[in-house]
Amino acid sequence: MTLLSPRRARAFILANTAIAAPPHVPELRLHLADEAHDLWHRTEEELQAIGLAPPFWAFAWAGGQALARYVLDHPERVAGRRVVDFASGSGLVAIAALKAGATCAEGWDIDPFAGEATAINADLNGVIVESSGKNRIGSPVETDLLLAGDVFFDREMAASLIPWFDALAGGGLTILVGDPGRAYLPRERLTHLATYDVPVTRALEDAEVKRSAVWQWRTEPG
Repeated sequence: MTLLSPRRARAFILANTAIAAPPHVPELRLHLADEAHDLWHRTEEELQAIGLAPPFWAFAWAGGQALARYVLDHPERVAGRRVVDFASGSGLVAIAALKAGATCAEGWDIDPFAGEATAINADLNGVIVESSGKNRIGSPVETDLLLAGDVFFDREMAASLIPWFDALAGGGLTILVGDPGRAYLPRERLTHLATYDVPVTRALEDAEVKRSAVWQWRTEPG
């Protein structure tokens, strides 16, 4: 991956996105890519050729929208608490948590563009999100609540997350997961909290609306 300076990464993000409201979280605004932007049309191979990882930060994914909607509708889950938005992408979930009353929120994502995108989007919504680009999987977490939107799309990633989340939940950490039915979601470890029909784009998903659920990780697998 090409390592751009924060200034150049910020310029790239602003040049390849436009301000829009995620359809299921219309009270928030993000810098998102759409059909008008070249970034939308480039294939993963084309992005790799220019040294850019898939720009997950440029889109409001269904699981993240569902989780953001949930915390905005249930502010008691985050109010007065420290929050980590894991695999934060655009920072949508962290921003929603702050709007719902979280005392502070961190966005964790190994893609350096995600940190810049989160900062830009947080500023757009009048909040501050601290970002970390370190790979934290397997590490202790000093927070009150971990939020994870749309993270079970890959077998290898799921295999690394499941034992880590088991350990964190077993130690007393509350973990909420937003997911639109990804293949590797470990439902046997989860308690269902809410379901939403989230508008998405067929260019990214296999439908125009994705039924997406919010779950809480159990302290012991079911």
